Amino acid sequence: MGGFDLGYAPVVLMAALATYLTRIGGYLLVRRFQRLPPRLMAALDAVPAAVLSTLVAPALITGGRDAAIAIVVAFLAGFRLAPVPMLLVGWAVVMGLRHLGL
Repeated sequence: MGGFDLGYAPVVLMAALATYLTRIGGYLLVRRFQRLPPRLMAALDAVPAAVLSTLVAPALITGGRDAAIAIVVAFLAGFRLAPVPMLLVGWAVVMGLRHLGL
């Protein structure tokens, strides 16, 4: 309660090491190329959308009506706004809906 259970320390350290190796491994792999192949560039270009979907999809499905409405409004706002204002619009919508009890 309130503290870090040292029993989890090996798991946390292994997760940190796996994350570090994944990141440095990708950098070392890409660094070897003089010019990146078009298929690799296409795969790298798809990463932000894939990461965003893994963050948004669970909230859209299980977050309730307020979260779903906020995500749709933020998505539509994203056509006109930069990323940070778009996120602020989504945040404001979900907070407003929760304040109203919807």
